[in-house]
Formats: sequence, structure tokens, C-alpha cells
Amino acid sequence: MTNRNWDLTALLNAADPQASLAERNLWLVRLLEWLRHSPREATAAGTPLPLVRLKHLLNVLERHPAHAFNFSGVIAGVWNDVDAVSLFAEVGFAPRMALWNEFLGRLRRRVLPSTTDTRDLAALFELLFGDENDEDWIAAIDDELLRRLSLLFAAAPDDGWREEMHAAVTVLVSSVHAAGLASALRVRMDESLLKARPFHQLPAAWEAVERALLQREGDVLAPSLQFLHALLDRCRTATLTVPDHLEVHGVSVDLMFSVEQLTARLDRIEALLACLVSTAPQRELLRLVAGLVRVVHDRRSLRTLFARHYSLLARKVAERSAETGEHYITRNRSEYRDMLQRAAGGGTVLAGTTLLKFFIGLLGFSAFWGGFWAGVNYAASFVLIHLLHWTVATKQPAMTAPAMADKLQHIDRDDGLQGFVDEVTHLTRSQTAGIIGNLTLVAPLVLAIQGLCWLVFGAPLVGEREAQYVLRSLNVFGPSLVFAAFTGTLLFTASMIAGWVENWFVFHRLDSAIAWNPGIVSLLGRSRAQRWSNWWRTHISGLTANISLGLMLGLVPPLLGFFGLGLDVRHVTLATGQLATAVGALGWQVTTTWAFWSCVLCIVGIGLLNVGVSFFCAFRVALRSRGIRLADRKRVYAGIRARMRSAPLSFFLSPK
Repeated sequence: MTNRNWDLTALLNAADPQASLAERNLWLVRLLEWLRHSPREATAAGTPLPLVRLKHLLNVLERHPAHAFNFSGVIAGVWNDVDAVSLFAEVGFAPRMALWNEFLGRLRRRVLPSTTDTRDLAALFELLFGDENDEDWIAAIDDELLRRLSLLFAAAPDDGWREEMHAAVTVLVSSVHAAGLASALRVRMDESLLKARPFHQLPAAWEAVERALLQREGDVLAPSLQFLHALLDRCRTATLTVPDHLEVHGVSVDLMFSVEQLTARLDRIEALLACLVSTAPQRELLRLVAGLVRVVHDRRSLRTLFARHYSLLARKVAERSAETGEHYITRNRSEYRDMLQRAAGGGTVLAGTTLLKFFIGLLGFSAFWGGFWAGVNYAASFVLIHLLHWTVATKQPAMTAPAMADKLQHIDRDDGLQGFVDEVTHLTRSQTAGIIGNLTLVAPLVLAIQGLCWLVFGAPLVGEREAQYVLRSLNVFGPSLVFAAFTGTLLFTASMIAGWVENWFVFHRLDSAIAWNPGIVSLLGRSRAQRWSNWWRTHISGLTANISLGLMLGLVPPLLGFFGLGLDVRHVTLATGQLATAVGALGWQVTTTWAFWSCVLCIVGIGLLNVGVSFFCAFRVALRSRGIRLADRKRVYAGIRARMRSAPLSFFLSPK
């Protein structure tokens, strides 16, 4: 049977209960393909086409007892020869509760072909229901069709599935028991919910229910089942306190994956118990099969895996960036003046950074080492600015975007919308103050140093050749604006690295280790260890952001150049300092040329792209991490436009 246009008569004639297991499994796969084969369209009555074909199949089997006998024989033979415990207890669950192991398993299933030569019903199930629409038509089976389907299982043992389900519940209970007692999850659960020891009692409770089911003791089953359900609820409640702990003490995607696996196993136990205790289990079995189909397709998706388990990490990284970003937003005149002063301090340091960058270029390093030392220069400058509590304007957007995203939580209300518009004005004003403060100091200082060198040495510190290169590289019609957008992504990446490292620092309790580690305490003393711990907890994010940003600005261009990608970086403050060096080398007459004003226009574009791209990337991550979909964008845009009409200066000048 190599033709995909399966004919029902040919399929029924090919049904052979005496065939090998691989052939019988392959026959079942072909049967399901026949049900789905035609275009996915509904009939006039709205019935899914697979159900129409299923009814036709049952009509044929009811009219031809020989075909029905072979048909049920194939199904009974497959059921007797495969291991169904794996289907009930393992489909949808990773063999180990580790995210990356699950990723590799999904990748293997997507890349490598599967085989019907298997005794594992879980593997066969994925081949049988390989279409994501199978769940819909299975769930649409009505009671009459469900009753007629019993013909297909006439030759199968009546209680064979019950034995497999008993074994599956035992496997699941053992897994939940082990996971709930493992220290990785146990120490992060609410202690008050563990006092009743629900995970300890789970195996014994299931043994009591299983014994009552096997011995058909109805008077014992009811209370035993009630107690088991209560334990399952307590286990689930305790497990769901783990994310709350992670919110406070740092996020681990592996632990979040373990939490999801544990709660999914608890749900599977409930579903299997519903089948086992039901007096008419056909509907519960059908619901279970539909759920298993959904789980199979969810487990194939790599995107779903990472989107689900990295969402909490993205949220925590964004929140930690938001905590830092609050310091970059000015909301009154005194904060505005303070931002100007701190940005001016940053411009002072970056003036020296600009000149040192030219000096590194004159040393003639190879591309990599030139980039490395340039990165060290940037990183040292940014760290110095951070430790002096000054600021670099372009670092603000990636930090402030997550803080702004918090305001979007309540834009469905008028006061929430106005609060968000207020935040937009505060942020825009803060960016303006930061850039003005940086540029106000960096250009005059560079010019002053160039002029001083003219007076003392008779020549500028940066010569005419380098100045001409600056004028060419900052031309508004060159690639500098593309490089500026690329720099914006590096600014965003640095903020995310900072948030991730801070989360890692908090999750592993390194601040507590510094404060209370016996070796560190004996070396530094108790009070000094406490101060050192607080210092690192306060500065770990800032140090990481500044060091990573500096090294990326220096190293990423030569590394990309190795692969033939000619990307460079353009930073508005450093570009302004470079233009000032060109003016100092070529003289004031250069300011009357188009080359100079082209560079000025380019620097304006660089500033906008540095700020805009980094803010956009960080803002999108913050929105995604909070699960916000901005469906009412028009209200937000209208609110911002209304503010611009009523108070345009509020975006640039601080109110009294």
C-alpha cells in the first residue's frame, strides 16, 4: 500500500490479524489516514469529514461480518501485543524533569522518522494521530456513534484497558511522590501546605483505592476515592506555590518545567481515575483520547516549549530591569536637573573614552585585539560612570521600557491610560535630558583637549587623517544609520544580560553566601562581609550591563567581520565626540561645509535609532513577559496625541 489515495475495500481486504505487529500497526496508520484523506471540509450538516467516513466504515462493517471479524481481530491483536501503560503514563511527559532534555527529545522526534515496528503504544499513538485536527473530530463523536464503535473492539478483552490504567496510575503516583519529595521543589513549596504530608500519603491512598476497585468494594471505594482526590488537590496547591517562591527568589526555567510536569501528572491521574470509577466509561475514555492527541501535538512544538517556560524568566528579567529603570525616569523639575547633571558627568568621562579610542586605533592591533581593547575602554568608562552615579543617555531606554510596561496593565481604564501617557512624557523628557547632558560636555571637552594640544605641541591629539575618516564614516547617506540601529539592539541585549545575571545571582543566593560563608566571614569579618554582600546585590545588574555593553561594542564588529558581515557600531555620544575631534583637527572652517552638517544630521539619526530601537525591543519583551496584547492601540495613540496637542512642551521640559 504505497498509494495515499486509500480505497476502503482495499484496506478492509488487507486487514490480517495474523500479520506481524509492524504490519498491523502500519495498517492502523493507513486506516486513520483514510479517515482524514479528503480535504478538511465540513458537510452541509457541519459534521467533520472524518466522522462522515467513520460512519461509512461502521456501516460497511455492520453489513460484512467477515470484514468486521478481521477488523476487530487486528485491533485486539495490536492491543494485546503493545504496552499501553506508556500511553497513559508517559505521553506528554519528559523522561527526566529537565527542560533541555525535553528540547532534545522533541528535536529528535521532529528530525528522525518514526517506525510502526514498535510495542510502545505511546510511539504508535503519535503515528496514528499525526494531524492536529484529530482532537476536534474525536471530541465531536456523539453517543450513538460511540456505542457503534464498540464493534471495533469486540475481540479485545473487556477489562484489558483497566489493568493498563491501574499500572499507569501507579507509575504516575510514584513519579508525583518522588518529584514532590525532591528537595529542588520541596524547599520552595509553602511549608504550611506540607505539614499534612500530602506527597508522603499519596502512594498509600492510591493502594487503598486500587484495592477497593479490584475487590469491587463500593462502600470502601467512596471514602478512599474522596481522600485520594483531596490529597491530589493538596499536592497541586503546594506545587503551585513554587512559582510564587521563584518570583521573589529568582527564576529557574528547569524548576518551572518540573512544576508543569508535576501538575500535568496530577491532571492525568484525575483523568484516569474518572475512567476507572465510571460505570459507563466510554465517554471518559473518548475525552482521555482527545486530550492525549492534544498533548502529543503540544509536545512536538519547540516554540511552545520555550514560549511557555521562558515567559516567567522573561518576566523576571524585565522586572529586574524595571527596578533599575525607575532610576532613569524623571517626574519633576528637581529630578530633571539631577538627570542633566548626571548625564553631564557621563559626557565628561566619554570625552576621554573618545580620545582613548583613537589612541587604541593608532597602536595598529589586529581586528580582534583592536576590538577587544576598544571594548575594555568602553566597559571601563561605563563602569566608572555607573560607580560615580552618572549616566549614559542611550542606556536608559532598554532599562525604562520594562518600567513603562507596568503601566500598560491598567490601560483599560481612563486613569490607567492617563498614567501611561504620563509615563511616556516622563520617559521622553528623561531621554532628552540625558542626551543633552551627555552632548553638552563631551563636545566642548574634546575640543578643549584638541585646542590645548595645538597650543602645547603645535598639533592636535587626533590628526587630519583621522578627522577626514570621521567625516566620511558619519556621512548621513552612508551606513551609519544602519549601524546605529544595530547598536540599539546591543543596548537592549546588554539590559537583558544584566537582568538575567541578576536573576541568577538572586536564585543562587550569592548575596547570602557572601554575607554568611564561613570562609568569607573569617577573611573579611562579619560587618565587612555584610557590606560587601549588600554592595554586590545593589550593583550586580549595573556592572553586568556596563561591562557586557562595552565588550559588545568593541568585540561584536570584528567577530561579525570574520564571517563577512560588515556591521559596525554608532553611539550618539561617542559619535559626537568623534565629530568634535574632527573640528579640532581641521579647524572651525569645516563647520561651513556640507560634510560637517551631514555628520550633524547623521548624529541626530543615530541618537533617535539608539534610543528607539533599544526601547522598542525592551518594550516588546516586557509586554510579552506580562502576557499583554495591546488590542486597543488606538486609545493609547489617541491619548498621546491629545497630550502632545494640549501640552507639547511636557515631552521636553520638566513641569514646575
